[in-house]
Amino acid sequence: MSDDPTDILRVAAIGDVHASPTHKHQWKEAFASAAREADVLCLCGDLTNIGTAAEAEALAEDLRGLDIPVLAVLGNHDHQCGTPEEVQRVMVDAGVTFLENETCQVKGVGFAGVKGFAGGFDGKMLDAFGEAPIKAFVQEAVDQALRLEHALKMLETERKVVVLHYAPIAATVAGEPEAIMPFLGSSRLAETIDRFDGIRAVFHGHAHHGTYEGRTRAGIPVFNVAAHIPKPTGKPYALIEV
Repeated sequence: MSDDPTDILRVAAIGDVHASPTHKHQWKEAFASAAREADVLCLCGDLTNIGTAAEAEALAEDLRGLDIPVLAVLGNHDHQCGTPEEVQRVMVDAGVTFLENETCQVKGVGFAGVKGFAGGFDGKMLDAFGEAPIKAFVQEAVDQALRLEHALKMLETERKVVVLHYAPIAATVAGEPEAIMPFLGSSRLAETIDRFDGIRAVFHGHAHHGTYEGRTRAGIPVFNVAAHIPKPTGKPYALIEV
Protein backbone atom coordinates (compact mmCIF):
# COMPACT_ATOMS: atom_id res chain seq x y z
CA MET A 1 0.00 0.00 0.00
CA SER A 2 1.36 3.42 -0.97
CA ASP A 3 2.53 5.88 1.69
CA ASP A 4 2.12 8.88 -0.63
CA PRO A 5 0.48 11.55 1.57
CA THR A 6 -1.39 12.93 -1.45
CA ASP A 7 -3.42 9.73 -1.79
CA ILE A 8 -7.08 9.86 -0.83
CA LEU A 9 -7.83 7.42 1.97
CA ARG A 10 -11.31 5.91 2.11
CA VAL A 11 -12.28 5.21 5.72
CA ALA A 12 -15.19 2.96 6.66
CA ALA A 13 -16.34 3.37 10.26
CA ILE A 14 -18.98 1.68 12.40
CA GLY A 15 -19.70 1.45 16.11
CA ASP A 16 -21.98 -0.48 18.46
CA VAL A 17 -22.14 -3.75 16.56
CA HIS A 18 -22.81 -5.58 19.86
CA ALA A 19 -21.70 -8.97 18.55
CA SER A 20 -23.27 -12.09 20.00
CA PRO A 21 -22.60 -15.82 19.51
CA THR A 22 -26.36 -16.28 19.05
CA HIS A 23 -26.19 -14.08 15.94
CA LYS A 24 -23.18 -15.49 14.13
CA HIS A 25 -22.07 -13.85 10.87
CA GLN A 26 -24.38 -10.90 11.55
CA TRP A 27 -21.74 -8.46 10.28
CA LYS A 28 -19.85 -10.57 7.76
CA GLU A 29 -21.57 -9.12 4.69
CA ALA A 30 -21.29 -5.53 5.93
CA PHE A 31 -17.58 -5.92 6.70
CA ALA A 32 -16.93 -7.53 3.32
CA SER A 33 -18.74 -4.64 1.64
CA ALA A 34 -16.69 -2.13 3.63
CA ALA A 35 -13.49 -3.89 2.61
CA ARG A 36 -14.44 -3.53 -1.05
CA GLU A 37 -15.20 0.19 -0.71
CA ALA A 38 -12.61 1.36 1.82
CA ASP A 39 -8.89 1.27 2.55
CA VAL A 40 -9.32 0.89 6.31
CA LEU A 41 -12.15 -0.10 8.68
CA CYS A 42 -12.59 1.59 12.08
CA LEU A 43 -14.63 -0.04 14.86
CA CYS A 44 -15.84 2.56 17.35
CA GLY A 45 -16.45 0.51 20.47
CA ASP A 46 -19.21 -1.68 21.89
CA LEU A 47 -17.86 -4.54 19.88
CA THR A 48 -19.77 -6.89 22.21
CA ASN A 49 -22.88 -6.90 24.39
CA ILE A 50 -21.35 -7.63 27.79
CA GLY A 51 -17.66 -8.05 27.09
CA THR A 52 -17.21 -11.82 26.89
CA ALA A 53 -14.59 -13.66 24.87
CA ALA A 54 -17.34 -15.69 23.18
CA GLU A 55 -18.96 -12.51 21.89
CA ALA A 56 -15.62 -11.20 20.70
CA GLU A 57 -14.96 -14.47 18.89
CA ALA A 58 -18.29 -14.16 17.06
CA LEU A 59 -17.19 -10.76 15.80
CA ALA A 60 -13.68 -11.97 15.01
CA GLU A 61 -15.14 -14.63 12.71
CA ASP A 62 -16.75 -11.90 10.63
CA LEU A 63 -13.50 -9.94 10.43
CA ARG A 64 -11.08 -12.72 9.53
CA GLY A 65 -9.96 -12.66 5.94
CA LEU A 66 -10.50 -8.94 5.34
CA ASP A 67 -7.69 -7.51 3.23
CA ILE A 68 -7.75 -4.01 4.75
CA PRO A 69 -6.47 -2.84 8.15
CA VAL A 70 -9.02 -2.92 10.96
CA LEU A 71 -8.54 -0.38 13.77
CA ALA A 72 -10.62 -0.28 16.96
CA VAL A 73 -11.31 1.13 20.39
CA LEU A 74 -13.34 -0.50 23.14
CA GLY A 75 -16.73 0.73 24.35
CA ASN A 76 -18.51 0.68 27.69
CA HIS A 77 -20.27 -2.63 26.92
CA ASP A 78 -16.87 -4.27 26.35
CA HIS A 79 -16.01 -3.50 29.99
CA GLN A 80 -19.21 -4.95 31.51
CA CYS A 81 -17.74 -8.31 32.58
CA GLY A 82 -14.59 -6.69 33.90
CA THR A 83 -12.30 -8.44 31.40
CA PRO A 84 -11.91 -6.04 28.46
CA GLU A 85 -8.43 -7.46 27.92
CA GLU A 86 -10.07 -10.75 26.87
CA VAL A 87 -12.17 -8.99 24.25
CA GLN A 88 -9.08 -7.21 23.03
CA ARG A 89 -6.99 -10.41 22.96
CA VAL A 90 -9.51 -12.23 20.76
CA MET A 91 -9.77 -9.29 18.38
CA VAL A 92 -6.00 -8.84 18.15
CA ASP A 93 -5.67 -12.54 17.26
CA ALA A 94 -8.06 -11.80 14.37
CA GLY A 95 -5.78 -9.01 13.12
CA VAL A 96 -7.41 -5.96 14.74
CA THR A 97 -5.18 -3.10 15.93
CA PHE A 98 -6.35 -1.28 19.06
CA LEU A 99 -5.65 2.43 19.01
CA GLU A 100 -5.91 2.69 22.79
CA ASN A 101 -2.48 1.08 22.94
CA GLU A 102 -0.78 2.59 19.90
CA THR A 103 -1.19 4.95 16.98
CA CYS A 104 -1.34 3.73 13.40
CA GLN A 105 -0.59 5.10 9.94
CA VAL A 106 -2.35 4.05 6.72
CA LYS A 107 -1.48 5.62 3.36
CA GLY A 108 -0.03 8.71 4.97
CA VAL A 109 -2.95 9.23 7.38
CA GLY A 110 -2.37 8.91 11.12
CA PHE A 111 -4.97 7.33 13.39
CA ALA A 112 -5.30 7.94 17.13
CA GLY A 113 -8.07 6.80 19.45
CA VAL A 114 -9.35 6.20 22.96
CA LYS A 115 -12.62 4.98 24.42
CA GLY A 116 -13.39 8.37 25.90
CA PHE A 117 -15.82 8.88 28.75
CA ALA A 118 -18.89 10.77 29.91
CA GLY A 119 -19.28 14.06 31.74
CA GLY A 120 -21.41 16.35 29.59
CA PHE A 121 -20.90 19.04 27.01
CA ASP A 122 -19.89 22.68 26.81
CA GLY A 123 -21.11 24.77 29.75
CA LYS A 124 -22.91 21.76 31.26
CA MET A 125 -19.84 19.62 31.90
CA LEU A 126 -19.62 18.06 35.34
CA ASP A 127 -16.97 19.64 37.59
CA ALA A 128 -14.67 17.79 40.00
CA PHE A 129 -16.37 19.16 43.11
CA GLY A 130 -17.85 17.48 46.14
CA GLU A 131 -17.77 13.79 46.96
CA ALA A 132 -14.86 11.54 46.01
CA PRO A 133 -16.96 9.45 43.55
CA ILE A 134 -17.85 12.62 41.61
CA LYS A 135 -14.20 13.66 41.50
CA ALA A 136 -13.21 10.18 40.30
CA PHE A 137 -15.89 10.30 37.59
CA VAL A 138 -14.60 13.62 36.28
CA GLN A 139 -11.00 12.48 36.54
CA GLU A 140 -11.72 9.55 34.23
CA ALA A 141 -12.97 11.97 31.58
CA VAL A 142 -9.86 14.11 32.03
CA ASP A 143 -7.58 11.06 31.86
CA GLN A 144 -9.17 9.89 28.61
CA ALA A 145 -8.68 13.34 27.07
CA LEU A 146 -5.04 13.32 28.20
CA ARG A 147 -4.50 9.90 26.65
CA LEU A 148 -5.92 11.19 23.39
CA GLU A 149 -3.66 14.24 23.58
CA HIS A 150 -0.62 12.00 24.08
CA ALA A 151 -1.60 9.83 21.08
CA LEU A 152 -2.14 12.82 18.81
CA LYS A 153 1.24 14.25 19.80
CA MET A 154 2.83 11.03 18.58
CA LEU A 155 1.42 11.45 15.08
CA GLU A 156 3.63 13.30 12.61
CA THR A 157 1.32 12.94 9.60
CA GLU A 158 -0.33 15.95 7.98
CA ARG A 159 -3.70 14.19 7.96
CA LYS A 160 -5.15 12.64 11.09
CA VAL A 161 -8.28 10.70 12.09
CA VAL A 162 -9.60 10.26 15.63
CA VAL A 163 -11.53 7.14 16.68
CA LEU A 164 -13.65 7.25 19.86
CA HIS A 165 -16.57 5.48 21.46
CA TYR A 166 -18.01 8.35 23.52
CA ALA A 167 -19.06 11.53 21.72
CA PRO A 168 -16.88 14.66 21.82
CA ILE A 169 -19.69 17.09 20.93
CA ALA A 170 -23.38 17.53 21.77
CA ALA A 171 -24.50 17.86 18.13
CA THR A 172 -24.03 14.17 17.30
CA VAL A 173 -25.96 12.95 20.34
CA ALA A 174 -28.95 15.19 19.53
CA GLY A 175 -32.03 13.00 19.40
CA GLU A 176 -31.22 11.10 22.56
CA PRO A 177 -33.24 11.81 25.73
CA GLU A 178 -31.93 15.00 27.32
CA ALA A 179 -31.65 13.30 30.71
CA ILE A 180 -28.89 10.95 29.50
CA MET A 181 -26.87 13.52 27.53
CA PRO A 182 -24.15 13.85 30.22
CA PHE A 183 -23.50 10.10 29.96
CA LEU A 184 -23.00 10.06 26.19
CA GLY A 185 -19.71 11.92 25.99
CA SER A 186 -17.61 14.85 27.05
CA SER A 187 -16.48 18.13 25.51
CA ARG A 188 -13.09 17.51 27.09
CA LEU A 189 -12.42 15.26 24.10
CA ALA A 190 -13.33 18.02 21.65
CA GLU A 191 -11.16 20.54 23.50
CA THR A 192 -8.22 18.20 22.97
CA ILE A 193 -9.08 17.56 19.32
CA ASP A 194 -9.34 21.26 18.52
CA ARG A 195 -5.78 21.89 19.71
CA PHE A 196 -4.29 19.82 16.88
CA ASP A 197 -3.85 20.64 13.21
CA GLY A 198 -4.67 18.24 10.41
CA ILE A 199 -7.55 16.28 11.97
CA ARG A 200 -9.82 15.51 9.02
CA ALA A 201 -12.48 13.40 10.74
CA VAL A 202 -13.59 12.16 14.15
CA PHE A 203 -15.66 8.98 14.49
CA HIS A 204 -17.61 7.82 17.53
CA GLY A 205 -20.56 5.61 18.49
CA HIS A 206 -22.46 5.07 21.76
CA ALA A 207 -25.47 7.31 20.93
CA HIS A 208 -27.79 4.92 19.07
CA HIS A 209 -30.47 7.56 18.53
CA GLY A 210 -28.18 10.50 17.92
CA THR A 211 -27.34 12.50 14.81
CA TYR A 212 -24.94 11.44 12.06
CA GLU A 213 -22.81 14.56 11.63
CA GLY A 214 -21.66 17.64 13.52
CA ARG A 215 -18.57 19.79 14.00
CA THR A 216 -16.33 20.85 16.84
CA ARG A 217 -15.98 24.53 17.67
CA ALA A 218 -12.92 24.63 15.41
CA GLY A 219 -14.95 23.14 12.55
CA ILE A 220 -13.56 19.60 12.59
CA PRO A 221 -16.17 17.14 11.24
CA VAL A 222 -17.49 14.58 13.72
CA PHE A 223 -19.47 11.50 12.65
CA ASN A 224 -21.69 9.35 14.87
CA VAL A 225 -21.24 5.97 13.21
CA ALA A 226 -23.25 3.80 15.61
CA ALA A 227 -24.68 1.01 13.48
CA HIS A 228 -28.22 2.18 14.22
CA ILE A 229 -27.69 5.69 12.81
CA PRO A 230 -28.87 6.26 9.19
CA LYS A 231 -25.91 7.12 6.98
CA PRO A 232 -25.47 8.50 3.44
CA THR A 233 -24.12 5.09 2.37
CA GLY A 234 -27.46 3.46 3.19
CA LYS A 235 -25.38 0.87 5.00
CA PRO A 236 -24.51 0.32 8.68
CA TYR A 237 -21.07 1.89 8.19
CA ALA A 238 -20.04 5.39 7.17
CA LEU A 239 -17.62 5.93 4.30
CA ILE A 240 -15.50 9.10 4.40
CA GLU A 241 -12.66 10.19 2.15
CA VAL A 242 -9.71 11.69 4.01
